[in-house]
Amino acid sequence: MPVIEAVELVKEFSRPTPLEGRFARVRALFSTQRDITRAVNGVNFTIEPGELVGYLGPNGAGKSTTIKMLTGILAPTSGVCRVAGLEPSRDRIRNARNIGVVFGQRTQLWYDLPLRDSFEVLADLYNLDRTTYRRRVGLFTELLELSDFLDTPVRSLSLGQRMRGDLVAAMLHEPSILFLDEPTVGLDVVAKARLTEFIAETNRTAGTTVVLTTHDMDDIERLCRRIIVIDSGSVLYDGDLSRLKERFMPYRLLVLTLAERSMRPAPDLPYATEVDADAAGTALAHPDRTVVLRFDPREITTPELIAHASQVYQVDELSIVDPRLTDVISQLYDGSLA
Repeated sequence: MPVIEAVELVKEFSRPTPLEGRFARVRALFSTQRDITRAVNGVNFTIEPGELVGYLGPNGAGKSTTIKMLTGILAPTSGVCRVAGLEPSRDRIRNARNIGVVFGQRTQLWYDLPLRDSFEVLADLYNLDRTTYRRRVGLFTELLELSDFLDTPVRSLSLGQRMRGDLVAAMLHEPSILFLDEPTVGLDVVAKARLTEFIAETNRTAGTTVVLTTHDMDDIERLCRRIIVIDSGSVLYDGDLSRLKERFMPYRLLVLTLAERSMRPAPDLPYATEVDADAAGTALAHPDRTVVLRFDPREITTPELIAHASQVYQVDELSIVDPRLTDVISQLYDGSLA
């Protein structure tokens, strides 16, 4: 049975229609005209227990609105969403005991309290006994390396430290479902790696169902096997990440560093096309003598292409690069993929 369901889920927001002309402000007080914005437009999906799903979309696509309906913060305009068999907006308290939530731009920690005291308050809210509380805090302290700042007021924590604290706050009552809305936004490389490792470990060992929204495609590739892509409130793609790559990103890139600057492209290579060096998606040590060839492994194998390239170019170094997930997701957003 699915642990999360969205069936023809719709959320609309309304606001008074702006009026113009003389006495517009006064007339607005008595006007019944309203502008309707549909943030989520008939979304359908199911998520099975233990899945780790990336929920993707550009700004304004409806991601956060969907998460807020699934967590009970917002009620749907129409359609149904269920989380662990409950309708979140109708049964907020029971739903809150099943889920953990992290919003990257907001915190559920107490600003003036030391981090440890925030955990104590949450333990009381969830009626955790002292033995269970100490065991869980001890485990999270070790996994997320919290010991150096457990007694530091939340207001004095760095963003990375605060996000680690928010993850503990969300997981302290051992929820079966975890919603993460941009949990790594603004973090440095070290903090981001620590958080993504913790998310993966939680999903793997505890079987926690995780729904992750993020603009960071590196996080998605590290963590998710399945993605749901949404834009303008509607689902564009729902399926396996590797299948998306196979369908829309079948090509690979052969990056050649030439021995001499003058050694530029010669005759065409079979089943390969030279593309702009930026396609490699990484900094090049010698851009003035780099050639990037795009090819489809279904048409020519990598060793065959390397053999042909070695006959045409004098090569110092070479590497194989997979195309960036960011590129194909961007094409899904702009409608250029069918």
